[in-house]
Amino acid sequence: MVFRWDHMNEEERQKRIGDPTAAIRTPVMAGGLFAISKAYFEKIGFYDPEMNVWGGENIEISLRVWLCGGTLEIVPCSRVGHVFRKQHPYSFPGGSGNVFARNTVRAVEVWLDDYREYYYQSVPSSRFVQAGNLTARFQLKKRLECKTFQWFLENVYPRLKVPNPPGLASGEIRHGLYCLDAKSQSNGGAVELITCHGNKGAQDWVLSKENRIRNNDFCLTVPKPVPGEPVVLNHCKPEATEQQFELSHHKKLIKMQQYDLCLDSSEGNQQLVVNRCDFNVLSQHFKFSRIY
Repeated sequence: MVFRWDHMNEEERQKRIGDPTAAIRTPVMAGGLFAISKAYFEKIGFYDPEMNVWGGENIEISLRVWLCGGTLEIVPCSRVGHVFRKQHPYSFPGGSGNVFARNTVRAVEVWLDDYREYYYQSVPSSRFVQAGNLTARFQLKKRLECKTFQWFLENVYPRLKVPNPPGLASGEIRHGLYCLDAKSQSNGGAVELITCHGNKGAQDWVLSKENRIRNNDFCLTVPKPVPGEPVVLNHCKPEATEQQFELSHHKKLIKMQQYDLCLDSSEGNQQLVVNRCDFNVLSQHFKFSRIY
C-alpha cells in the first residue's frame, strides 16, 4: 500500500466552485506534512510505536483517523517547507525494503479486516513478513470504537474499486487445533499438520478459481489417485488433475475434483493423505478461514 496523488471526484469539484480555497477531503495523506492537535494525536494513539524508522505510517494513521471518528483534509492554500537531506542520518534494520514491508503489514492486519487478503494476493511475499505483536493496536481499535474497512470503502473512498475475490477460499486450513503447513516448499515436499501459529507464511493457503490449493508457487498434489496416497507439494501446473480440489459436503470436505478422494488425517501422524470421501469421518473435516 502506497500513497499516490489522484484527481478530485465530481462531488469535491462541485463543492469548490464557490470557494476554490476550500479544504478537500482525502482518503490518505502523503505523510510527514500534516498538522494535528496534540490532544487529538494523543487520543487516537499517536503513531504505532512498534513500526520501525519510517514507511507505511502515513497509511496507517490515515486509516485510523477516518475509521475512528476523524476526518483528513488537504488545505490548498497551506504552505509547508520540507528539506531533504542528501542521505539518511539513520539506518534501516535489515534494509529499507524489509522495514517498509513490516510496517505495512502491521497496518494491513489491524485495519483492512478481511480485505487484507487482496493485499497479500498483490504482494505475495508479504505473507512471510513477521508483523510483531499487534495486541495493543487491536485494543486501541476496540477502545476507540473504530468502524470497519467496509465502511471506509463505502463512505470515504467509494471510487476505490475492489477486485473480485482472490479465489474461492483462503487463509488457514484448520483441522481442530492443527493447520496444513507447507514449510518444505519443494517439489515432492511433505504437507504436514502442525499446531496453528497464526503467522500466515507456510500456513496461508488459497483455493484458486482454477481449483488449486496453493501456498506461494506450490500446490497440494496427489501423485496417484488411490486411497492412502500421501499429499505432497509440487509447483502448480495448468490443468493438472492431481492438483484440482473442491469443497464438498457443506464445505467441510476437501475433495479431489476428478476422484472420490478427500484429504484425510486418519493415518495418525502429521502426514496428510487422501481416502474415500466420507462425511461421517471426522478426520476428513477441514475448514478454510475464509470462504467467498
